[in-house]
Amino acid sequence: MVIGGRRWRATDPEIPADVAARLRKALMAARAEVGRALRAGDASAEAGARRRVHAAKVALGERGTPWWEQTPQQRRQRWEAGLAQLGA
Repeated sequence: MVIGGRRWRATDPEIPADVAARLRKALMAARAEVGRALRAGDASAEAGARRRVHAAKVALGERGTPWWEQTPQQRRQRWEAGLAQLGA
């Protein structure tokens, strides 16, 4: 996807809609945790929240190995591992 002349990775289109919704919910919750940690000045909580943001983005296919370079099985394993890691 291109926004403002910059390329951005999109969510893996093969992720089932219900799974993608759960992962996006976890991503938004983690982003909110980052904000709370920053406002509180809690570096440890911020680091943990940023790890959860990263895990959600990887599970969605927006970071890590590009989803278009993965087999269907690898893609499923990626989002299932993300769900398990995030408790989503």
